[in-house]
Amino acid sequence: MSRPEPSHTLPDRSIYLRRESKVRSYCRTMPRQFVKARGPWMYDDQGGRYLDFLSGCSTLNYGHNHPVLKQALIEHIQNDGIAHGLDLHTQAKAEFLHTFDELILEPRGLDYVAMFPGPTGTNAVEAALKLARKVTGRNLVIAFTNGFHGMTLGSLACTGNAAKRQGAGVPLDNVVHEPYDGYHGQGIDTAELLERRLTDGSSGLDAPAAILVETVQGEGGLNVASAAWLRKIAALAKRHGALLIIDDIQAGCGRTGGFFSFEEAGIEPDIVTLAKSLSGLGLPFALTLFRRELDIWNPGEHNGTFRGNNHAFVTATAALRHFWSDGEFAGEVSRRGEYLAERLERMAEAHGLETRGRGMMRGIVLPNGELAAKVTAACFDRGLIIETSGADDEVVKVLAPLNIDDEIFAKGLDIVEECVANVMSEYVEASLEVTK
Repeated sequence: MSRPEPSHTLPDRSIYLRRESKVRSYCRTMPRQFVKARGPWMYDDQGGRYLDFLSGCSTLNYGHNHPVLKQALIEHIQNDGIAHGLDLHTQAKAEFLHTFDELILEPRGLDYVAMFPGPTGTNAVEAALKLARKVTGRNLVIAFTNGFHGMTLGSLACTGNAAKRQGAGVPLDNVVHEPYDGYHGQGIDTAELLERRLTDGSSGLDAPAAILVETVQGEGGLNVASAAWLRKIAALAKRHGALLIIDDIQAGCGRTGGFFSFEEAGIEPDIVTLAKSLSGLGLPFALTLFRRELDIWNPGEHNGTFRGNNHAFVTATAALRHFWSDGEFAGEVSRRGEYLAERLERMAEAHGLETRGRGMMRGIVLPNGELAAKVTAACFDRGLIIETSGADDEVVKVLAPLNIDDEIFAKGLDIVEECVANVMSEYVEASLEVTK
């Protein structure tokens, strides 16, 4: 593995400083100009090679430029295939829908209607919220502490992070944030607390249109909802006439093992949102799935110019056929997830830390965000791209490609282990100095 010398200069960095908004973020901690990517690797214009444990925040579950997906797109373009088609019928869309039905929905007994709301995850969430309110005639949505659902106003209202919410500029209404599983510690069942609030006519909690939840909170710090808790939430949503929306944008498409992250809980959400790795190649593509009887939309009542990304249909179909035609890939993801859990637990035990997450969506919790940032910076200097999550960015989050080679995966985790050890050693030494 190439480990380029640390450098914080870019040949033409001035153009970014002059013309790009200060809102940019990832490039501040990874100051390189990347020119090529293949599999788990990214390459910069200075000859550096980096192992990618960020994967576009789980947008590149199959790695960069997977040859099968890339070839399918090249052939489509060379044959003058439709690129943009609004919601017109196209061969690429038909093939995606047939394949998704055959390989994903039918084997799981899910009779969902597919809606293409626009190119990104927040579009899928906005459509889900709008539909839930339209179906139920209610306004209130129940979301959860540490949840993240997007940056447009409706999905941002459901997001818990204060820094993200402050960017709205207007009140974020019609959403309440209830405690997620484990928020008050393992001894308190927050599903039971929510049930009590919903049944108490003096709790101040109005009847909700929907309950919106992530099974694993990706940006919120890799908090995991237990299968039992999810089943309770699904049951109380049904009892109280609310629609259950599972946001599977980061945890879905195989990141936690099964194609959907809610499969192991044995629940059937009313609405599911997908995006990120749905296209498989990093092309913008979002999907809102919902029970057939909820399809009360009027034609054009919710639309968008880029709701028909045919290039993404092509690569998504190729990804489904290549990875999801049987259970082999899901089994490999589960195996790698167990290995990741073992490695992270070993690191945590060595330094009195804890781990969080599920499947190939796991991380290690540092004492604070400053230390986690030192770990990720040290990893980057050693040729590994990795980022943080959590309320205070305290979790070093591993989002390696799901199909990563075992030996390369191990070497990347070696770097994480080394950097955690170095940072924690310095932290302990500094703490001892303070107590002297």
